[in-house]
Amino acid sequence: MSRRNGERPILFEPGDPVAILGLGKSGSAAARLLAARGAVVYASDAFDGDTQRDAARALRAEGIEAETGGHNVSRVLTSRLVVVSPGIDPATDVRKAVREAGVRTVAEVEVAFRNLESRVIAITGTNGKTTTTELCGHLLRAGGLNALAAGNVGTPLSEIALLNDQPDWLAVELSSFQLADLETFDPDVGILLNLSPDHLDRYETLESYYADKRRLFANACDGSQWIVNADDAAVCAMVDGVAGTVLHVSSAGPVEKGAHLDAENFLTASWNGRTERWLPATQLQLVGRHNAMNAMAAGLAASLAGCATDDLRAGLRSFEPLPHRLQPVGEYDGVLWVNDSKGTNISATRVAIEAFERPVVVLLGGRHKGEPYEALLPVLNEHARTVIAFGEAAPRIVGDLTGQVPLTVASGMDDVVRIARQVAEPGDVVLLSPACSSFDMYSNYAARGDAFTDAVRKLFEGNGSP
Repeated sequence: MSRRNGERPILFEPGDPVAILGLGKSGSAAARLLAARGAVVYASDAFDGDTQRDAARALRAEGIEAETGGHNVSRVLTSRLVVVSPGIDPATDVRKAVREAGVRTVAEVEVAFRNLESRVIAITGTNGKTTTTELCGHLLRAGGLNALAAGNVGTPLSEIALLNDQPDWLAVELSSFQLADLETFDPDVGILLNLSPDHLDRYETLESYYADKRRLFANACDGSQWIVNADDAAVCAMVDGVAGTVLHVSSAGPVEKGAHLDAENFLTASWNGRTERWLPATQLQLVGRHNAMNAMAAGLAASLAGCATDDLRAGLRSFEPLPHRLQPVGEYDGVLWVNDSKGTNISATRVAIEAFERPVVVLLGGRHKGEPYEALLPVLNEHARTVIAFGEAAPRIVGDLTGQVPLTVASGMDDVVRIARQVAEPGDVVLLSPACSSFDMYSNYAARGDAFTDAVRKLFEGNGSP
């Protein structure tokens, strides 16, 4: 399919063998899309759980070969193309074998993009991607456009590419894992929210993580439009010299072209020789200056798509916080309990703590992701009443923070909540923002957030309701 940068080299011819690695939502959707376009698809997953077996069974019912519990490597290596799910680590044996054999490998997003009629707003960054993506979709719809949020937020692009009637616009969340295997992707609007260390359990160096983020700009041209964080030095360095038009967002002061928080805390846009004030940050339902930055980025993208200012203001006011992202659980005995289970790295937890002017009881723990917890000390010393460590990372947290901040260790979520109730004082915030992945105790961050919510409500209300 042709977009701004001209024709792309073909991925495969009808009848060519294509392998799909991973049977999650994106892998299954890619298998269906490629089969519909004439490929002979073989799909496999190393795991053999109920989810994978159900996915394989559904594909086989549609005439697509699929298996679980391992990959037929010889079958994969005879393929014209390998489509890899983002969750499959490049260090796995099958990915190594594919690289050594020189078989062309792309992400599901690449396959889908070549089959999209929709215009695309692509959102990446270390933190805030999902909120900004959903907010973009919300603002586009508020502006009367036919739009959906997709990608890493839940709906695979390949699923949308199969629709006979595709939306006019897509807001697409992209992780670094997805960006790593893109070839020709060039969005109509691209957003880079921020950069900080993350996924160091998968990337050998910070530079290699940033290199995958940089692939958002790999196909930049004069017609590209970029929205970036002017307050983040790493972001500014990454876009230096990139082709296209760059708009900036800042909470620190005015920008020449883009949006900023003015002296009265209004979200204010400036471009094409005009300035307009959208609304005070206090009218957002989202908490914290970082979310004001996310809102400005989404607002600029919606403006570029043609949304009217009045519709933009209404959409910004009506957007509600997403689950597990600074989501209030309730206020009990004068203490606000907040679920930020999606805070899975140091920088996300830092901005979550800074979002509150009240003293914070910080709940840290889970599976360690490679970052030292000492990086949290400045914000903990300024805002935290105490830290409660839990999970697999608790010994590392204790080693990094003992003697620096008040610290307690808990043995599980019920124990975490019980101790937090004992140490919190009226006017405090108890904040679950773990700075760790959830995989030591839970299947994902949502399950961890639900466990926290359930424990809080059982303690104070006598009933759990995730």
